[in-house]
Amino acid sequence: MAIRFYMDVHVPQAITEQLRRRGIDVLTALEDGSGQLPDDQLLERACFLERILFTQDIRFKALAEDWQRQGKPFGGLIFGHQLGGTIGQFVKDLALIAQVSTQDEWLNTVEHLPF
Repeated sequence: MAIRFYMDVHVPQAITEQLRRRGIDVLTALEDGSGQLPDDQLLERACFLERILFTQDIRFKALAEDWQRQGKPFGGLIFGHQLGGTIGQFVKDLALIAQVSTQDEWLNTVEHLPF
């Protein structure tokens, strides 16, 4: 299955737009009507939709890592610290992920960007 991303409300719209220009399937929490959900429910929502969640919220990353330790399933989380890279770097790395991996490879995984 092709990679499908789910963007947290903390992700700049420019990242979403540039990924879409590259033909990558991206849905934002705001577009989904889930922008006000707490992090745990948003992570569950992304899993239900079979999407990998991308966030720039450090608390969200901590939540996903806690779920990993507990063995609680989720669809995968990619964390890009707001000060850790540029929009261009995040787009490049997310596009690479979409090109070389499958959705199933990301189950219960937490990854940090930029590479």
